[in-house]
Amino acid sequence: MVKKGAKIHLDFRIDKLTNSIQNTVSGDSFQTEVSTFTTKDLKQSTKKNGWQFNWEQELKDNIREVYKLTIVNNPDIIQGLISFTIKSDHIYMDLIESAPFNLGRNKIYEGV
Repeated sequence: MVKKGAKIHLDFRIDKLTNSIQNTVSGDSFQTEVSTFTTKDLKQSTKKNGWQFNWEQELKDNIREVYKLTIVNNPDIIQGLISFTIKSDHIYMDLIESAPFNLGRNKIYEGV
């Protein structure tokens, strides 16, 4: 439990605020959609594939909700994931992660 008034440091970076995601090479924008993350999606979002978090564990937690970000008309490629817990007075963001190919200098998309 965090003490009241204690500072909490978040460990994520917002690379760019956009209305959609942008290809870093061409600058083209792509509309996105958020949908429920399912067991079918687990194959591409493992640590073996470069993801940092255990998304299977998040999905198994009955309290947390897990969603994926994809490009419209391309629902099979996950651009990012988020898990959160709905509390009585707030929503707690448990985890958030961009796909491994959207990190670093050579990332494909920004604004994920």
